Amino acid sequence: MSQYLLEPIGPSDQNAVIDLFNHYIEHSFAAYPEHKVPYEFFDMFLSMCKDHPSVTVKDNEGMFAGFGMLRSHNPMPAFSHTAEITYFIRPELTGKGLGSQMLDFLIAEGKKYGISHVLASISSLNEGSIRFHQKHGFTECGRFRGVARKKGVFFDIIWMQKTIE
Repeated sequence: MSQYLLEPIGPSDQNAVIDLFNHYIEHSFAAYPEHKVPYEFFDMFLSMCKDHPSVTVKDNEGMFAGFGMLRSHNPMPAFSHTAEITYFIRPELTGKGLGSQMLDFLIAEGKKYGISHVLASISSLNEGSIRFHQKHGFTECGRFRGVARKKGVFFDIIWMQKTIE
């Protein structure tokens, strides 16, 4: 059984992060863009999680398994204790506890940044993510009906929230 190393996203992770994100763009409703993004999109990810924790998961041989990040929900100071979470795991590795490890890592690191509330924006068509978040103490706090469209399909955006201590 492989051991996994969790560490912050770094510049050398660019291709692996974008390749995984593009997989979810092309094959699911978990990533919202309609079309694949270029490798330069990685700079936007780094900018989004500036001043917040990020994580990559790699096995003991350095094989990339996934990534995640917390990012500002709103840049206004009133929201400085609230972050949005994003994470993606290679499809063949889901259901093996890596999402839980990344969530635990991001929450622990988030506490160091003063984060006390974590929000997740989830496609209503991503039932696995909804179940995962429910299992980990997130509760639905909002739903925007039919506001998103991808591949000609309209879907809801479900907001889930977890208070961390």
